[in-house]
Order: sequence, then structure tokens, then C-alpha cells
Amino acid sequence: MKNSIIGLKELRENTEVYVTQVKKGKSFVVVRKSKPVFKISPVTDEDSLWETVIDFTRIKKGGVAIEDIISRL
Repeated sequence: MKNSIIGLKELRENTEVYVTQVKKGKSFVVVRKSKPVFKISPVTDEDSLWETVIDFTRIKKGGVAIEDIISRL
């Protein structure tokens, strides 16, 4: 599948449009000042090997603020 090229400003202004397109399998190369900066593409099965280390919602409903975690380190 060919990648579409979009500007960084376009991505910022229409993020939800591009999230929807990526969920449908489309990929985009994002450029800034006519130079490629990064690529966004759908997550594959290989990419989705996430492991839950700790579920902060079990500690406190709604999760724990990152500032609270950092202050205790």
C-alpha cells in the first residue's frame, strides 16, 4: 500500500480524521518544511504485544497522577 504524504499542521488540525484512516489500514508520512519527519501506520499483531505492568486504576479510581508517582520515586 502506498503511503500518503501529509503536513504536520494538517495532522494537528485534523487528528481524528487521520486516526480513523489509520484504523482502516492507511499509512501516512508526515512532513515538516517539506522533509519527512515520521510515519504513522496501523498497529500490527506483532506490534500489539503489550504487557500490563501495573493497573493504576486498581489503586485509585480514574488512575494515579504521574506527579504523584514521580514524587514517590
